[in-house]
Amino acid sequence: MRRPPNARTITAALAVAGMVLVVAAPSSAASRPVSPSRFDPGSCVLFTPTAGNRHLRVFIDAGHGGIDPGGTGTTLAGRTVSEAPLNVLVARDAAALLRRRGFSVVLSRTGPNPVARPRPGDFAGGVYTVLGERRELVARNLCANLSHANIVLGIDEDAAASPQAAGSVTLYDAQRPYHAANLRLATLVQRDVLASLAASGHSVPSLGVHNDVGYGDLASAGAQAYGHLTLLGPPKRGYLRTPTLVPAALIEPLFLTNPPEATLADSGAGQEAIARGLAQAAEQFLGR
Repeated sequence: MRRPPNARTITAALAVAGMVLVVAAPSSAASRPVSPSRFDPGSCVLFTPTAGNRHLRVFIDAGHGGIDPGGTGTTLAGRTVSEAPLNVLVARDAAALLRRRGFSVVLSRTGPNPVARPRPGDFAGGVYTVLGERRELVARNLCANLSHANIVLGIDEDAAASPQAAGSVTLYDAQRPYHAANLRLATLVQRDVLASLAASGHSVPSLGVHNDVGYGDLASAGAQAYGHLTLLGPPKRGYLRTPTLVPAALIEPLFLTNPPEATLADSGAGQEAIARGLAQAAEQFLGR
């Protein structure tokens, strides 16, 4: 049966259609943009706790956005889904949970908009140029650093040539001075997200926790030489001057190219289960 449209499905549909709309983030007057002149409206927004205050801050990056939809797939019902809007929904759910637990949260994106303010030369033929995509990725690092986050969490979805590919993987960087903390955070994220999905009735295979070598963001020669995810990786002279500065992990919980997993990713129950796992992992890590 076709479900009635709601805020989640409308947001996703607008993003797939290429319409840029700044969607309201988790409801609270206790929010403010971080350095608004540097970022696109609706991006890099700080939300204060809604209950108590632990004086700890979690940065959550919803991968892709703007004209970049990320990976795409098809649900069992034949609905086309794109990664960018789904990542935002999970990030917003996780933010609401964390705020109720006394944490401040910074969201890189609160809707389908990009993080960086677009500039001439960022786009060509309706897609990001290498320069434009680099600016967009680095803007997320800058947001995390300017917001003085205590940890960084990245949310993406996976894709593969085969529709049989399935499972969840969490990435961390092993070359940072605090690599042991990165690994501990990534291990918690992988464990807690899978446990939350299982508790909601969805068994997702674990692909494990991996360091981010070889998971570079771009196909450019510079990215290949760098070999890390921008959100997680170390500085490199001439390539990345502004790495994130605190323990970080990035999860790809589901494959959008796998119809059953795409269906789960597109469901409110699936998004909320992933968010619960992320919030639980962040609370465990920061509570130690």
